[in-house]
Amino acid sequence: MSQLRLPALLAAAFAALVSLSSQAAQKDHFSVCWTIYAGWMPWEYAGSQGIVDKWAKKYGIQIDVVQLNDYVESINQYTAGQFDGCTMTNMDALTIPAAGGVDSTALIVSDFSNGNDGIVLKGEGKKVADLKGMDVNLVELSVSHYLLARALDSVDLTEKDLKVVNTSDADISAAFNTEQVSAVTTWNPMLSDIKAKPAVTEVFNSSQIPGEIMDMMVVNSETLKDNPALGKALTGAWFEVVELMNAKNAAGKTALEHMAKASGTDLAGFQAQLDTTKLFATPKEALAFSTSKQLPETMRKVAEFSFQHGLLGEGAKDTSAVGMAFANGVTSGDKGNLKLRFDPSYVQLAADAKL
Repeated sequence: MSQLRLPALLAAAFAALVSLSSQAAQKDHFSVCWTIYAGWMPWEYAGSQGIVDKWAKKYGIQIDVVQLNDYVESINQYTAGQFDGCTMTNMDALTIPAAGGVDSTALIVSDFSNGNDGIVLKGEGKKVADLKGMDVNLVELSVSHYLLARALDSVDLTEKDLKVVNTSDADISAAFNTEQVSAVTTWNPMLSDIKAKPAVTEVFNSSQIPGEIMDMMVVNSETLKDNPALGKALTGAWFEVVELMNAKNAAGKTALEHMAKASGTDLAGFQAQLDTTKLFATPKEALAFSTSKQLPETMRKVAEFSFQHGLLGEGAKDTSAVGMAFANGVTSGDKGNLKLRFDPSYVQLAADAKL
């Protein structure tokens, strides 16, 4: 078992105990966490500029928006019940909280990676096939690992043809600067930093598998069920910021400059990252994606990868071990173990201007 998964499983076990002792609680104070990534910087802006506070006040609640430095640790803390919601990808939502028994809801599928995740090799003119026999540094069992598997599949290679070296997102840029590391798979902003180095080649990126790596705000399903105000406030705040980002005016530019600085880059650098992120500009766009027939099909691919890598739990017998629910009553996997729900109802409220 990798070092990455052990804390996740321990967190899940703890979360199960927590959930047993705190059933169905209506409350008025919540906390959600996020980590630095182009598609999640609107949460930083919404939190720091009082937009979340405004929407929370509208519904008579309080919401703390907390930045954490380590992505996987943020999901572990959410899984352990320390946060009511957390930003994460679709695969990580399935393999950490959901597989760990924590019923979780994708409140907002906010974007998909359209080049924001990539595989970079040292040397010019490299190709995916050149990965054969190499060590590849990445956050093991994350979407980076999934991207690598999809890239290898495109040239009839498998993971047996190379060696995966587990490296945290916080350390991967520094690792690439060493002589020992020649290939990495990562996401922005680390990807942009690595691609900017001389004599390197990006051999594959997420634009080649559009719609498969999604970025989401995930919340505890029971908490959301008991406290719909949380879902309404978060959804309202999110789309207010996204509208501002797309306004093409001075206020929008100021907001983008703020997000750029908060993510450690300048406006041009942040805009470059947004250009490789399919950020849904309106609630209707987000709704169309989250109610599409493609979504359940994509998640079946993700479940297949996850099962093959032992990420659906020790007792998982096949890809259907963790049930998933989608719009229009569609389900996938074990209906008796539905633990990941794609619920577009709050985005629907935003699209209908009913928040």
